[in-house]
Amino acid sequence: MDAGSSVAAAATFVWLGMVLAISFLEAPLKFRAPGITIPLGLGIGRLVFLALNSVEMVLAVVVAVGLGTGSPGTGPVVAFVVAVLALAVQLVVVRPRLAKRSEAVLAGAYDGKRSSTHLFYVGLELVKAPALLVAGVLLLAH
Repeated sequence: MDAGSSVAAAATFVWLGMVLAISFLEAPLKFRAPGITIPLGLGIGRLVFLALNSVEMVLAVVVAVGLGTGSPGTGPVVAFVVAVLALAVQLVVVRPRLAKRSEAVLAGAYDGKRSSTHLFYVGLELVKAPALLVAGVLLLAH
C-alpha cells in the first residue's frame, strides 16, 4: 500500500470511529443521563455535533489528499465520495433546519414532538458510516 492510501485509510477509520461513537452512542445516551433536560441535551448536542462536523471536514480533506497522492483504485474513491456527499447534505441542508428547531426549543417552544428533520440526519449517518467502512476496508485491501 502506498503512503497516500495508508494515510487515507487511517483517516477514514478515525472518521468512522468518531461517527459511530458520537452519533450512535453519545447522542442517544445523553438524554438518558440523570438530570439532563431537553434544553440541556440540545445545548450539549449542538456543541458536540459542531465539533464532530468540523473534525469530519478536516478528515475529509486528509482522506482526499491521501487518495489524490496515492493509487487507491475506483472503489475506495466512490465510497469516499458517498460519505462526503452525505456529510455535505447534513451540513448544508439538514443542520440549518435542526439549528432552527433547537433554537426554538431552547427559546421555550418545545412541542413534545420529535423532529422529522432529525431522522434525515440519522439516515445520512446510516449512509455515511457504511461508506466509510467500505472505503477503509478497500483501502486496506489495496
